[in-house]
Amino acid sequence: MDFRTYADTLEKALGGQRERAFSEAEYARRCSALDAALEQAGLDALLLTNPAEIYYLTGYNTFEVSVHTALVYAPGFTALQVPSIETGPAVACARVDRVLGYRWEDPREVVEPLAEVLAGLGPRLGVDLWGGGLRPGLLAILRERLSDRHWQDSGGLLGPIRRVKSAEELACLEASARMTEAGIQAAREAVLPGVTDSAVAAAAADAMHRAGSEFMSMQPIVVAGRRSSIIHTNHRRFAIHSGEPVFIELGAACERYTAPMMHTVVAGSEPVNGRMASLAGACRAVFEALVAHMVPGRTFDAAAVAAEMAWREWQDRAFFSGVYGYTVGAQFPPSWVEGSGFIARGQTDVFEPGMVFHLPLCLRVPGEWGIGLSETVVVESGGARPVTGNRWALESGGG
Repeated sequence: MDFRTYADTLEKALGGQRERAFSEAEYARRCSALDAALEQAGLDALLLTNPAEIYYLTGYNTFEVSVHTALVYAPGFTALQVPSIETGPAVACARVDRVLGYRWEDPREVVEPLAEVLAGLGPRLGVDLWGGGLRPGLLAILRERLSDRHWQDSGGLLGPIRRVKSAEELACLEASARMTEAGIQAAREAVLPGVTDSAVAAAAADAMHRAGSEFMSMQPIVVAGRRSSIIHTNHRRFAIHSGEPVFIELGAACERYTAPMMHTVVAGSEPVNGRMASLAGACRAVFEALVAHMVPGRTFDAAAVAAEMAWREWQDRAFFSGVYGYTVGAQFPPSWVEGSGFIARGQTDVFEPGMVFHLPLCLRVPGEWGIGLSETVVVESGGARPVTGNRWALESGGG
């Protein structure tokens, strides 16, 4: 059978039932908030191509996020466009009014169905010009076919909605945190002189999967010694030596929600190097400054200024990315970063209760080593509360 027959047959076999991560009330809340944002922006409909945003609104869940997929969204109407290989997830998971299929091997088939649907939804159309998954060629053709429509950049509409988490979303993040913690503990226990960084990553991944993690938005990050001073390197079969700090960053997925953690442990049984311990202390000082300043109504910039002051004695000797926190939530590979908010200098957005951030506090001495310790936190009335539970100590010997 072809993919259209497969879709019809599967729909009948499932009896209209859908896999879902959240209640109908939760999905209705999200759509209602977006409807209000559309009205305020003066838009009739949106074209969405970011896999996480499509999942957020419809529940469409797949591990294949490299192919063209699009959601046409208007108040009271949704149409999901997927390739033939994604027919199953669309039928089994997506809460949409229509599924528009096309042959995987011929993406030129996407234009006409999309143009037809968009043409019937009004003159003002929104599209995220900086969003993930948007193909410039497709947008150019749609603009040509619908030249009488007004196209507007809608990139700022859904982010503010997504970054304030509901109780159901927070429950997923709490569950992810427990799985991530299991991975951190397994990684600590695997750190021994002579063991490879890849073996430590394998132990972490196994523990998170055994704890219930889905496929992760980023795979385990494990690097040791000098390589830990190089930002965004990863395990590659390198042996760990005694006295080396082993940097670990993990994030398990629960209903696609990720609560990441960074942790560092020193291989072997010798006492921890004093400079390493001092840098770990600086990470702790930054964390304490952040959680105290992540108060509803205060700006992201103000928290970043306070964090910056907390490690000033190391600022001429250690590298830091400049982002003290980023929002996390529902995501797909290649990243668990939600991208709807960043705690950094110059960011004038304000904290709201229910916002969830990973605070990626890793300080790197170039060519020597890096020390990273972090938590995922939720903003509450008096500041930020950790969702994860890190061991805020730089220790030797793993375990």
